[in-house]
Amino acid sequence: MNQLFPLAPRYRLDDESVWLKGIDPSRHYWIQVNGDQQLTVVLPGLMVSSATEFKQMIRAWRSLQPGQQMTIERAAGSCIIYCISENCYAIEDQNAPIKVWHLFDQETVESLLMTSHPDWKCSAKDIELGRELLARSLQLPARA
Repeated sequence: MNQLFPLAPRYRLDDESVWLKGIDPSRHYWIQVNGDQQLTVVLPGLMVSSATEFKQMIRAWRSLQPGQQMTIERAAGSCIIYCISENCYAIEDQNAPIKVWHLFDQETVESLLMTSHPDWKCSAKDIELGRELLARSLQLPARA
């Protein structure tokens, strides 16, 4: 029996449909799957504490070869970026009931990762996304 392996569409910066809802202050990427506002997923993004760490992480990502992966560790979880081919990367969504890989081109992933720079500031409208994420987390049951 084959294991279920769902894929989301491939996102590019020049897509006609608006798929990036925003990036909140804690560097979570808010993605509207297929441009559907009713189907928004939140993927943890890269967060660093210094410019040196930022450079190291960007260099590590740029050096990925097809078949390799890079794990982004966050306090509340992790995110894995897979290099599928020269210009195709997947970010695994572990929040879904099943694993889903969201596909991106190189330019898009690099743009998302650039928001991890310590000097980056999110837009005023995206601050509300951070509040929404906090409200979501307060609705989850506490773990012992």
